[in-house]
Amino acid sequence: MQKSLQSAEYQHLIALLVAARHKAGIRQHALAMKLGKPQSFVAKYEGGERRLDVIEFITIAEALGADPIKLLRRYLRDQRG
Repeated sequence: MQKSLQSAEYQHLIALLVAARHKAGIRQHALAMKLGKPQSFVAKYEGGERRLDVIEFITIAEALGADPIKLLRRYLRDQRG
């Protein structure tokens, strides 16, 4: 497994969060405000400049109104093909 911000696996995980944000109709700035972070925080993880830890992933998913467990299950299902 490649440990990189640029790995296909990590990019797919972030793509799921981006899709959840779009589905929720929330802009980066509004999400950042919900998280108590600057807009650059969202831009950096979505752009592959910053890696998220599991706690951040859960917090972001919940701020988007998405179920983090369902997102992770979808990620795993997609990875298994």
